[in-house]
Amino acid sequence: MPIFTTGDGHEIYYKDWGKGPVVTFSHGWPLSSDAWSIQMQFLAEQGYRCIAHDRRGHGKSAQTSGRNDMDGYADDLAELFSALDLQDIVMVGHSTGGGEVARYIGRHGTKRVKKAVLLGAVPPVMVQSEANPEGLPIAVFDGLRRDILKNRSQFYKDFAIPFYGANREGADVPQSLLGEFWLISMQAGLKNAHDCIKAFSETDFTDDLKKFDVPTLIVHGEDDQIVPIADSAYKSARLVSGAQTIFYPGLPHGLTATHADRFNADLLAFLRS
Repeated sequence: MPIFTTGDGHEIYYKDWGKGPVVTFSHGWPLSSDAWSIQMQFLAEQGYRCIAHDRRGHGKSAQTSGRNDMDGYADDLAELFSALDLQDIVMVGHSTGGGEVARYIGRHGTKRVKKAVLLGAVPPVMVQSEANPEGLPIAVFDGLRRDILKNRSQFYKDFAIPFYGANREGADVPQSLLGEFWLISMQAGLKNAHDCIKAFSETDFTDDLKKFDVPTLIVHGEDDQIVPIADSAYKSARLVSGAQTIFYPGLPHGLTATHADRFNADLLAFLRS
């Protein structure tokens, strides 16, 4: 398996498909690089080198006891880029992975980065506070922590439904896709998934976004039930200088699977622009 060992001694798994300009993919919670398979296959066929890792504690990577936070995730990504000597990267991040991309740029800059894509991404900050009254109450995230400790298998089955918008009238989401979400999610370590909730919900990426100095595309489904667009993409678009935006009416959080052809075409157009 393609793996590299982090500075703190943990093995991180990654996929490396195709040849050409480099596109990296950071996945959402509580998934793995498998969530990007459709996009990676598509872009590899279009002449791109596609690299996606399993975040520490997720997928095939080591289930670590520490550094399950955005700084740790960003530093792991920096070590991967260094290990593979990647240059002129287009970084793509979905949901929690969008936070990972933002924190990477905030901590490590854009020396290796050519462009960035934030899709259904958690920045600038999800949790409600006096400074962010539009955010989601902390009780929402406390509920996630409670439910994965109580019965994570059932939680992931339930969570897949709003993730893909399967609870909307007229939705055509196959049971097999919901089952795939459960299967991938169950590979994440319990502690890692639990710790990651704090990372994606309470981290403030405002200063990270202000450091973006590369062409950036912000993409979001307007019916995202997991990361509401009003408190994420709309705000991020104002913080990232010159950001381009694509907001899909009626589309869900997991649109990379439910509307893959549409997203793939828009992603390819941005890569070629």
